[in-house]
Amino acid sequence: MYLWFAVKTVFCTCAPDHKANDFKKVRSQYKINKIGKLPAVASESSGLAGANASGTFWTNNDSGGKPELYEFDLAGKLVSTKSIPDSKNHDWEDLARDSDGNIYIGDFGNNSMPRTQFEIYKFNPSKSATEKITFKYANQGEQAGSPEKPLFDCESFFYHEGQLWLFSKNWGKDHIVKLYRLSAQPGDYQLTPLDSIGITSQITSADISPDGKTFALLTYGKVLLFGVTGKDINFRKPLGCFRLVKKQNEAIVFLNNTDMLVTNEQGNIYRITRR
Repeated sequence: MYLWFAVKTVFCTCAPDHKANDFKKVRSQYKINKIGKLPAVASESSGLAGANASGTFWTNNDSGGKPELYEFDLAGKLVSTKSIPDSKNHDWEDLARDSDGNIYIGDFGNNSMPRTQFEIYKFNPSKSATEKITFKYANQGEQAGSPEKPLFDCESFFYHEGQLWLFSKNWGKDHIVKLYRLSAQPGDYQLTPLDSIGITSQITSADISPDGKTFALLTYGKVLLFGVTGKDINFRKPLGCFRLVKKQNEAIVFLNNTDMLVTNEQGNIYRITRR
């Protein structure tokens, strides 16, 4: 497994994105530093979200992990553990956070056990209360694909303007990433694609800057940045792409409007700083 990821990341490049979608070369504008190790309990970190103003963050383990969130600081020290009531970790992937402090847990991974229904848990840490958002894809029917070729898989999303914005992992040979919008309110929904773009690497996490003007997509070997105009999210304004070959990159979160934090499943924490 690790050999496969090593090959994927070593040959990951922004060249196709520069050519096909007019992303700019921005690697020289960013400094990347390893700043710590995650707590041992977060052995397969798959998502990131801000925890509070003091500079701590939530992370989660992916499929098979306990239904828990782990709070840590920038040095990697474990601050707290939160069990999520009324939840189960089928395949937890990304995390998102809204302005009221609610944490959204994306249980929508689909690369090891074919599924036809997906969940997002809306958790309020101060109340220890959990609500549930469920959804299906409009064109999936009863076909979920197989572990080798999942037809409907998502590992990344963020909250913006009262909505959750989801990005497909693009397993297909066409390398098409699809964008979906989902209400942040509990309920049962059916999703249809709003936009799409060709990206040669698989998307593993996403986040939007605090000012809502930039969003980032993380892959196993690079970061892609898009501009946001108005309240809607789309792929019409590609800004830049840079390589980030740090083993199995799985989670990204904005620290401010320019800087980002990335973790991988090997437990490393990286800070990306705009020069």
